[in-house]
Amino acid sequence: MILFLRLAWRNVWRQRRRTFLIAIGMGVTMTLLVFYDGLIGGFEQAIYGNAIQLLGGNIQIHAPGYGEKSSKKPLLPITNPDIIVQTAEAQSEVIAASKRIVTGGLVTNRDGAFAVSIIGVETEKEGLITLVASNISNGRYLKADDGDSIVIGQGLAIAMDIKVGDRITMVGGSIHEQTRQRTMTIVGIYDVGVPSVEKNTIYMSLSEAQQLFGLDGQVTEVVVSLKQIGQETSVMNAINQSAPGYEVTSWETSIPDLKKTMDMKTGVMGVLGVFMLGIAAIGILNLLMMAVFERTREIGVIGALGLKPREITLLFLLEGILIGVMGAAIGATLGTTLNGIFSVVGMNYSKFANLTEYTALINGSIYTQIVPLKVLQHAVTVAVISALAALYPAIEASRREPAEALHYV
Repeated sequence: MILFLRLAWRNVWRQRRRTFLIAIGMGVTMTLLVFYDGLIGGFEQAIYGNAIQLLGGNIQIHAPGYGEKSSKKPLLPITNPDIIVQTAEAQSEVIAASKRIVTGGLVTNRDGAFAVSIIGVETEKEGLITLVASNISNGRYLKADDGDSIVIGQGLAIAMDIKVGDRITMVGGSIHEQTRQRTMTIVGIYDVGVPSVEKNTIYMSLSEAQQLFGLDGQVTEVVVSLKQIGQETSVMNAINQSAPGYEVTSWETSIPDLKKTMDMKTGVMGVLGVFMLGIAAIGILNLLMMAVFERTREIGVIGALGLKPREITLLFLLEGILIGVMGAAIGATLGTTLNGIFSVVGMNYSKFANLTEYTALINGSIYTQIVPLKVLQHAVTVAVISALAALYPAIEASRREPAEALHYV
């Protein structure tokens, strides 16, 4: 085998310019794929990551039985929520774990009544991670000691024709299924660029929600925020092992539409990758077919010297694989370098933030992600496609009769 590798390596560089061009072509193709993966990873964190934080966090922990009634947002208190918080925040992937009270209700004024989700939050902790706190367009974010104060979305403010300082009536159900009503003062209006969220979600301090809904010292949900999408499984397993007996779900369950969108993106990426690599494979096929015809006499000589057809096939197959490996090495190096640069510098995307509802969640720049496993997958794919592209020319070379090939001009 070593002899065949040496022969193949020598043959690859007999046409240096042609070999170099096809290897560069494959390398550029792989570079684009690796950079595209990094860019998509950056978009996922900028758009989907922010969307997940806004819509409920990477992981949610509830009391047993919550899932059966989740559509009604039941006020089922969690026992020992501090244990869940401590367990979650002990994991290196976790940014923060915060306690919440989440229920449904109405807000009313002279312009009508609007159904909303009412969320009581730990203001200090969530103020560091939530998009709501960092996108207050008027007024301020909540404080831990706020009483009858709420923060509402820009969409709801427009629909109800209200502003900071106005008072509206909020109605919600308590733990005993009794209706609780309170007049609340608007202390802040947030604008995240997603009207569907802004119109349907209001926030208040956790202590005020506990008092209003009869949950003294209790919470109905613990939300875990992670550094990156895709780290949910390991953290969920850790929580289930250290604090069993709770319903632990990820955003993939609570936000199925977002999961479908990401899966669709992955499918499109796969098709694009196959198409690009297919073009590179055609280049290798052409290169090796030309080599077969140009080296007909040489094939006759090595056949006459005793090389068997399968050995001639192996020789040409190794040439194609070596070219593919060179292209993969070039692509991996260039692609990783590009992703490394833009993971620090970033790509300014603020001018395009208003293209769609969800792109509004991008805060200025996109920072590419470096995913070593993806780079390895593309490298293996390039090598395999090179081998497949070289297979037909290799078989064609092995079929040449030595006597006939020796007389070829």
